[in-house]
Amino acid sequence: MFIFQNELLKVRTLRDSDKHNLVKWLSNPIVLEYYEGRDNPHDLDKVMENFYVQDDAESRCIIEYEGQEIGYVQFYEVENQTKIEYGYDENEVIYGTDQFIGESTYWNRGIGKLFVAAMIEYLINIMGAHKIIMDPQTWNERAIRCYESCGFQKIKLLPKHEIHEGEARDCWLIEYRKK
Repeated sequence: MFIFQNELLKVRTLRDSDKHNLVKWLSNPIVLEYYEGRDNPHDLDKVMENFYVQDDAESRCIIEYEGQEIGYVQFYEVENQTKIEYGYDENEVIYGTDQFIGESTYWNRGIGKLFVAAMIEYLINIMGAHKIIMDPQTWNERAIRCYESCGFQKIKLLPKHEIHEGEARDCWLIEYRKK
């Protein structure tokens, strides 16, 4: 099932057959440097455990560009406890996303920006989000530049927020507000 599509991009729900791409992407050290960590490669069992058997409210999807499967996105409505922790009103509709382009030959071509802009449009106009938040690691400047170019703003530093490659890393809470 397609979540949304435009002339170049399609975002569709995760299928069983996508597990092989997830294994390929999440065992590639180039991708793992930015997503999950090079010390955390995924084999088929780990992909099945982390992407297929979890029972939660996340929507897990594959990103296609010009008909080619190139990446992964998950999005979810942020829970009230997290809203309170970050200083948001519980009544706001806030979505979070996590994504990566797994086919590194598609990096540095503007596709990430195209995708993030399309995701914003979907979450604001279709899902009714007031705000969209993410928490990229502070050292991931390329991703942060992409998000900022799409209208996200840094809200606050989250010290030692995420374990990545055996180290507690600082992250930025970034936000896109409905205009």
